[in-house]
Amino acid sequence: MNWKRIFKLLLTLFLIWFIGHTVFITVDGLSDNGKNADVAVILGNKVNEDGTLSERLKKRLECGLSLYQNHRIKKIIVSGGLGKEGFFEGNKMRAFLVANKVPDSLIIVDNFGNNTRATVNNTMKLKDSLHFKSIIVVSQYFHVTRTKMLFKKQGFQNVSSASPNYFEIKDVYSIIREFAGYYTQ
Repeated sequence: MNWKRIFKLLLTLFLIWFIGHTVFITVDGLSDNGKNADVAVILGNKVNEDGTLSERLKKRLECGLSLYQNHRIKKIIVSGGLGKEGFFEGNKMRAFLVANKVPDSLIIVDNFGNNTRATVNNTMKLKDSLHFKSIIVVSQYFHVTRTKMLFKKQGFQNVSSASPNYFEIKDVYSIIREFAGYYTQ
């Protein structure tokens, strides 16, 4: 048995798997099927130390705002946790949307969405009280496939996604992290 050949074969298979997965989540994440939904779920991200939104978070909110302005959604759930900077992401997200003329009554704040799984769980707890039957997930392109998968694991099938046209060099790390996250969730 030639261990070197076996290792090379396994490495090649892993790289094919990784590249295939990366292509899949990128295409899926950048695809917006144009569907309408009852609710958009905008996932949180960093709030800067001075209380301003990180560019990534601002772009997510602008994407959700566009869905609202184009009458594709009826309500918006903003979900994030308490960042190390000392701000609740959900509250900052609501303030941005209200400042952009989204009625406060249409915004539901989840300040306990500390990670993707928590956001999905917290959103599912709101399903009966908000009476929603469809969701559009709003996050970065590399993140939406895993988020949709988590909703489907909870039995919620009518979920689509939209992502902002915003790209950073940091996305390379995020894609690698999403590969691991997808298969460990």
